[in-house]
Amino acid sequence: MDRLDNTIRPYAWGSPTAIPRLLGVEPTGEPQAEMWMGAHPGAPSRTDRGTLVDVIDADPEKELGPACVARFGPHLPFLLKILAAGAPLSLQVHPDLEQARQGYQDEERRGIPVDAPHRNYKDANHKPELICALTEFDGLCGFRDPLKAAGLLDGLGVDSLKPYVDLLHAHPADAALREVLTAILTADPEEMAHTVAEAAAACDRLGGAYTPYADIAHHYPGDPGVIAAMLLNHVRLQPGEALFLGAGVPHAYLSGLGVEIMANSDNVLRCGLTPKHVDVPELLRIVRFEPSDPGVLRPEASPDGEEVYETPIDEFRLSRYVLPAGAAAHDLTAATPQILLCTAGTVRAGEHELNPGRSVFVPAGEKAEVSGTGTLFRATVVA
Repeated sequence: MDRLDNTIRPYAWGSPTAIPRLLGVEPTGEPQAEMWMGAHPGAPSRTDRGTLVDVIDADPEKELGPACVARFGPHLPFLLKILAAGAPLSLQVHPDLEQARQGYQDEERRGIPVDAPHRNYKDANHKPELICALTEFDGLCGFRDPLKAAGLLDGLGVDSLKPYVDLLHAHPADAALREVLTAILTADPEEMAHTVAEAAAACDRLGGAYTPYADIAHHYPGDPGVIAAMLLNHVRLQPGEALFLGAGVPHAYLSGLGVEIMANSDNVLRCGLTPKHVDVPELLRIVRFEPSDPGVLRPEASPDGEEVYETPIDEFRLSRYVLPAGAAAHDLTAATPQILLCTAGTVRAGEHELNPGRSVFVPAGEKAEVSGTGTLFRATVVA
């Protein structure tokens, strides 16, 4: 197995302290948002054999296993991250596989450079994802019931929000949500900035259920995404709890430290809370306007101590082991590729000693015995 040297991405919303604290190193003073573990070409992990991209490209069937290559192609199907949100991320949504393929082919055909700021599709893959909290973790996930969203907006006492409140009482629910989100994102920017300022002041004054939106408005003054965020469910995860974000589900992470796993893609359509490009027509084509419960996930324990976060996705499978002192070693040898990540204590994986934030890549079929005292996350694919 290969010890991984991973890149930390300094996105502006990142916490300057959470990842350094996990790694036991001094903060740099700069935001440290995400640590990437995997073979994404944007920031592949490094090994003694070269980057993980180079290692896999040299012999995909040896590294990934024949079944994984036959099913997903000669690339690692997932990307694992440690994510540290010190400020809200952009309100966003991801396409399904067919939408991603169509969108990518269309933008390629139109000759839009892959690094162009108005490009929506960086690849032809979907990007379902799972976030598991390491600390208390706040986020937004999926649409509220329209009547509950109407009550939240109405409670602000802002006259310019009344038309949205009225629209949210219309039927059917999906049409009401579509009409309101469209109206928010296409409103006159100056008028919307004034509405957001009034709403933010009311959120500050009222507190309680409005507190998350006051914080969002502090980071993104005047942004229409502040109002759009109030259409979504607010959820607070406790350590060990998780959220699954499927295609078309609007979401945003607000604060906290977590382990995130996703299909190996970078396709994001933004709804707000960002200075980046917002393609409203394409966004409206992708969003699923369905009220839903956030669906907090808790791991399912198996007899051997593995705690699995069940999702409907085959490109990734995330589980964890909480290893008590004196426990017997676990044999994690599998016919699929794996990344093992320690998040607490000290865990030995083969010949490698892993402290918090350290990880290894285990090629398919490679012997993988783990022991120690701590918490180990295991990322692989569904066999």
